[in-house]
Amino acid sequence: MSTRRSGKKSNPAPRIKAPGKQGLYDPQFEHDSCGVGFVVNIKGEKSHTIIRQALQLLLNLDHRGACGCEANTGDGAGITIQPPHDFLKLVAKEARVSLPPAGDYAVGMVFMPPKRSERLECEKIFANIVAEEGQSLLGWRTVPTNNASLGATARASEPFMRQVFLGRNKKLTDDLAFERKLYVIRKRAENAIRYSGKVEGGDFFYIPSLSYKTVIYKGMLLTEQLGSYYPDLSHPLMETALALVHSRFSTNTFPSWNRAHPYRYMAHNGEINTLRGNINWMHARQALFESNLFGEDIKKILPIICTDGSDSAISITALNCLCSRAGRCPTR
Repeated sequence: MSTRRSGKKSNPAPRIKAPGKQGLYDPQFEHDSCGVGFVVNIKGEKSHTIIRQALQLLLNLDHRGACGCEANTGDGAGITIQPPHDFLKLVAKEARVSLPPAGDYAVGMVFMPPKRSERLECEKIFANIVAEEGQSLLGWRTVPTNNASLGATARASEPFMRQVFLGRNKKLTDDLAFERKLYVIRKRAENAIRYSGKVEGGDFFYIPSLSYKTVIYKGMLLTEQLGSYYPDLSHPLMETALALVHSRFSTNTFPSWNRAHPYRYMAHNGEINTLRGNINWMHARQALFESNLFGEDIKKILPIICTDGSDSAISITALNCLCSRAGRCPTR
């Protein structure tokens, strides 16, 4: 399905989707094998240098990534950073959005349908869910992108990149209570838009990150394409004290924009051989779920597992739930 890098170029291809079960192919037997790296300032001092070093580290992981039928269509690359408040305050102001102090708002990276009418419908549904969950939608921002270096296959399935800002309800005095509410909003939005089958273009809708603590820039990219595709990453005000990068090599899984890493709580390298058993156990146990932290919100996040992802994507949905229920998070 994917190969190590080559110098061949291909003709433009129409938009494609990952196939379902057919012939000798069954998605449940897919596996992953990739490259991962981490850069951190142990004193917690934020700087743009961390991002530059992380992007260089990603380039050094090029041999761990892969391309598809085209040399310029990658299996996936991405980076997780802390929210760069000064940068976000600047670009939000340009989008006519006023941000509160750091920690009092969340930023979400959202993959959207390219078609404007479909995108507006997704944003309307998302806004209603945010309001129902008692939070404030401060505004949207279009994330600048440059797809000039992308192969035809990556461009054919390329989503429209949006950034959303959510204000924190003042009643949520606990930081992790805010993070749990963001988790509920994301799960509800995914169920209503991506998985309901009722929204045109809903298959494009995906939320790489929605948090007050982390921001994820990723896509169906090669390692050297990440920085050029997202000009945000080159801005001097883009500062963080930590960065997690990933270069994907999909051995038996089909590449896609949403399957690129990092995921919301991890970046994975290898194969999860107990996947099917874990999926079955989660389906069996979720009927008995209860939580003093979530309360009645626990019903809104079901089903926990969405099986359209890779083994890593499926595992992170369970990890996301467990971290939220435990009241702590490894990315804190």
